[in-house]
Amino acid sequence: MSLARNKPGWRLGLVLGTGAVLGFVSASILRTNTNATADRSATMPLSTQDARLFAEVLQRVREGYVDPVDEHALMRQAAQGLVASLDSHSTLLDAADYAQLQAATNGSYAGIGVEVEGAARALRVVRCIAASPAARAGLKAGDLIVRIDGREVSAANIDAAAAQLRGPAGGAVHLTVRRGAATGTLLNFQLIRSQVELASTESESLAPGYGYLRIREFTYSTAAEVSAAIRQLRAQAGGRLRGLLIDLRDNPGGVLEAAGAVADDFLERGTIVSADGRLADARFRMVATPGDLIDGAPIAMLVNGNSASAAEILAAALRQNDRALLLGARTYGKGTVQTVMPLSDGRALKLTTARYYTPAGDSINGIGIEPDRVLGGAQQPPAGVDAAGRPPTLARRDGPVAIALAELRRDSTRLTRN
Repeated sequence: MSLARNKPGWRLGLVLGTGAVLGFVSASILRTNTNATADRSATMPLSTQDARLFAEVLQRVREGYVDPVDEHALMRQAAQGLVASLDSHSTLLDAADYAQLQAATNGSYAGIGVEVEGAARALRVVRCIAASPAARAGLKAGDLIVRIDGREVSAANIDAAAAQLRGPAGGAVHLTVRRGAATGTLLNFQLIRSQVELASTESESLAPGYGYLRIREFTYSTAAEVSAAIRQLRAQAGGRLRGLLIDLRDNPGGVLEAAGAVADDFLERGTIVSADGRLADARFRMVATPGDLIDGAPIAMLVNGNSASAAEILAAALRQNDRALLLGARTYGKGTVQTVMPLSDGRALKLTTARYYTPAGDSINGIGIEPDRVLGGAQQPPAGVDAAGRPPTLARRDGPVAIALAELRRDSTRLTRN
């Protein structure tokens, strides 16, 4: 069969599950409007008593709070508080957060192309995106960005400093970077922001006939990236894979439909996921259609406590349809779906609109998925060079990968095939 995505019947514009792991950007499918209808209680007018209470509190604050308050800011905070009181995933996004979320789901943004994390009075470079301005300029993982456009990075402005790295394509940003130890050399970089493409996957051959596919998050481009990666892995294996390892560790989720599409890539039949909510669009069921990109070859999947939401949808879909063996640690346990609704002033409302259910009909919210085999952190193989002096392979650097590869190599009865 062709490796291009050509399965029929997928609905576009579904809502998405977002990751809830600290330190990750939650991604969402953006819906500009909906014709769905909710139950009658959603259209009932606010009671006179409730309206009077809100107006009275607002008036007392405006007149009596110890400091003058900006009425517009007060109303925005009231709206934010209203949404935040619902659950930890619903929120009112300002224009900047909305733009960041759109970039995350689209897999493309304007900036210098680095992933960073907060450090003591600095931003630590975690990764430089290939072919980005940062990569071309020579920034390296581990570099500490201590000043941006002459302004020192501090604990008080970490978020604002990170935001400065993004901006319109063509704009310049000057970085002062410390490389090496705390007293290491200070380097200066003048970078021009450009459009950066964020790959959500990476792949490589683990051994002859065995492929490795890591999915960092689920974006609009993930399904196409997976198809391309499988095509390359099959070519490296001489046309057919004997086994595939899918790594979902630290994957915070993302576009629900992308997770469904990837699951469909490896399933011939069966339910992928279902959801239930009050809006008509929040009630749906995804079912696999014929076609398997690896022709029934066994699959193992790695998960951990940071595998959340859309990652859990894929893990449950393949495991509960007897298509994959799950290895690692219990997953995060996020079983709700958020819809992002653009608002008139450039903001957006990210609102929990549904609960999703695994093929077995289970809700994993607050529970997670227990793997078939729990892997502890102590299971690490030696990482030295081989006899020929070559650097260690992924399977020698990463203990769980080595164990998963060994599982794939075992008798195929250990991994049920379609």
